[in-house]
Amino acid sequence: MATVVEKCGIKREKGWLYYLDKQGDVSRARMARGGGKVPKGRPQKVTRCKIEREEGFLYFIDKKGNVCKVKMARAGARRRKTTSRKRTPARRTTARKTARRGTARKKTTSRSTTARSASKKRTTRKKTAARGTRKTARRGSARKKTARRSTARARR
Repeated sequence: MATVVEKCGIKREKGWLYYLDKQGDVSRARMARGGGKVPKGRPQKVTRCKIEREEGFLYFIDKKGNVCKVKMARAGARRRKTTSRKRTPARRTTARKTARRGTARKKTTSRSTTARSASKKRTTRKKTAARGTRKTARRGSARKKTARRSTARARR
């Protein structure tokens, strides 16, 4: 587990975060509570230890107030990125072939062309009525604009 690097015997106060700073000394900083802002003020040095850090270790202050270190779970992650390793090719999944269903087409009965055109006219009238007045209002305003333009050109 963790090994004690230096016995300091730090007494912790509530609302402070204790850590080992870049110089190797134990420092503390105010913690933000309840999603609020971090209080202003620089971190304070608690004790001067001058601990030299080793790469791949995590340093912390334990419950007794001593500086401890423990080996990190992913210590060699930086070194592994630089070395080239063989990648396994991605597995190709075969596409499943689904049976296509043919669209059921209606059999057309022989009708006269006039009867067909009359039925088309009826359906188009129903569609335009269902669309509402929005598009018809747009069309009317577009027609008015073109009429205004043409009259303005005629005046020139």
